Amino acid sequence: MIAIINNNMGNIKSVSRALDLLGAENIITSDVNEIKQASKLILPGVGNFAEASRRLRQSGLMDLIKSEALDNKKPLLGICLGMQLLFDKSYEDGENEGLGLIPGMVKSLSDRPHKLAVPHMGWNDLKVKESRLLKGIPTGECFYFVHSFEAKCDSKYISATTEYGEDVVAAVEHDNIYGVQFHPEKSQASGIQLIKTFVTIC
Repeated sequence: MIAIINNNMGNIKSVSRALDLLGAENIITSDVNEIKQASKLILPGVGNFAEASRRLRQSGLMDLIKSEALDNKKPLLGICLGMQLLFDKSYEDGENEGLGLIPGMVKSLSDRPHKLAVPHMGWNDLKVKESRLLKGIPTGECFYFVHSFEAKCDSKYISATTEYGEDVVAAVEHDNIYGVQFHPEKSQASGIQLIKTFVTIC
């Protein structure tokens, strides 16, 4: 059973439909026992980091996710805002605490010297490094992005980048923790392949 963590922020049903397509048993939940019983976790999200962080803290899910990922070594996939929440902190609407599962921070794309449109929205190709999650996905494959903030972290955690004026972190990986800035559930066959890899290999 894969638990899709329900923080009431975003693309939850589309993630569940992608898992259904693969025949992967899943549940959308914020229930402590259901999350503890799951074999893998997915943290989707769209919207504001500060609000998402506040909801996770108030519901007790922040400590639960950290415990399941760190202590019980459950594979965890963060998608879009869910990936950003894997880091130590974000500067969206002030400084806000993340899960701290991958060292790094999240900053606005508007801080870049290249003044391109924000949000970054649309199809972009990946530059892929060695990765369990991106196994079988070649450099140049396109995925769908919608985001105004980006991750900043050590290169050893980065499994893929995309170009938006300059390189942007597109995917990260650290032990059993995985994150993608793009939306695999909206990225057609390549996205389904990535989700299948998470289900079957990671």
